[in-house]
Amino acid sequence: QVQLVESGGGLVQAGDSLTLSCAASGRTFSGYAMGWFRQAPGKEREFVAVIGWSGSRTYYADSVKGRFTISRDNAKNTVYLQMGSLKPEDTAVYYCAATTSVRYAYGRGGDFGSWGQGTQVTVSS
Repeated sequence: QVQLVESGGGLVQAGDSLTLSCAASGRTFSGYAMGWFRQAPGKEREFVAVIGWSGSRTYYADSVKGRFTISRDNAKNTVYLQMGSLKPEDTAVYYCAATTSVRYAYGRGGDFGSWGQGTQVTVSS
């Protein structure tokens, strides 16, 4: 499995931007599709975005489409989530996850075998 460490969370105001990073180690990073998920207090974990092995394919949840951008740098073993026009409802713990499954595009957490510890994003109104 690959080990994942998220960073970049924090407290921002509505309308601000924030970029999360997820550094991977342990296995060949380019062999994994990567995803971002989030979990707000009292709510179930939800899909945010995924990116394929080469970075050419990306998929987003409707709630973040047009505001968030997922990208990866295989030379740096890092995946990013650029978040713009943040809203209070984006407040959550954000997790990155890795999978070798071709089903990554469905954005189902159960298909991802490696998870980071999460980073808190709080958006104030």
